[in-house]
Amino acid sequence: MLAELDAASSQIDLLHRISGIVSSELSLDEMLGEVLGLTVQVTSCDACLVYLIEQDTDEVVLRASQVPHASELGSLRMKVGEGVTGWVAEHKSVVALSENAAADLRFKRFSRLIEDTYEAFLSVPLVSGGEVIGVINVHHRERRDHTAHEVSLLTFIGEQMGNAIARTKLLEENLRLLEEAQEARRELETRKVVERAKGILQKNHSLTEEEAYLRLRGESRRMRRPMKELAEAIILAEELNRKRTIDA
Repeated sequence: MLAELDAASSQIDLLHRISGIVSSELSLDEMLGEVLGLTVQVTSCDACLVYLIEQDTDEVVLRASQVPHASELGSLRMKVGEGVTGWVAEHKSVVALSENAAADLRFKRFSRLIEDTYEAFLSVPLVSGGEVIGVINVHHRERRDHTAHEVSLLTFIGEQMGNAIARTKLLEENLRLLEEAQEARRELETRKVVERAKGILQKNHSLTEEEAYLRLRGESRRMRRPMKELAEAIILAEELNRKRTIDA
């Protein structure tokens, strides 16, 4: 009875923790870190890897790991359907291997992952809106029978955190697109100002377009000032000269 109460209390704590994470404004990397923490809490695993699906390439890409894999994050990838991880992503199903995981015919070994030498392997999909967006892989060094309760909790984490991760990815992608649009506008404004300044130099100093550009660029480097700032100064000086001429 006491064990059942402890299990229920632990599950309630897990639900509260997930609820807090889902309603937070964490970054994608922070969100993935929380997935690792939740997984370790539920499974007491020796290693955990989180993969996300890259829609443009239809690949499953390593994005977070309990054991440090800095050089592999974002670069270690496999096609959807490839390896156990890709199989889980393709079929939206759980795979639980209690021992000798590498012997499974679907298994794809990566020499860079020490986790691939471990005995037990549990893989569940990260799901958002009924679609798989990634995979959580759990590794144990020794043989382990994954209980139905453990699989159920990890599946629940995959469903709840999948929605949160998808939302965060969308927000970050929208922010990236906004920043790109703003940068494009800034570049266009700079080109317009530089073109106008070039025209002034061509007219006042009988220069070709290329000569005017080279002079503008040379002065920008010599004075260590942005080309746009120097171009604006040339335009302002021209406008002041014109005004003085008119007033005279």
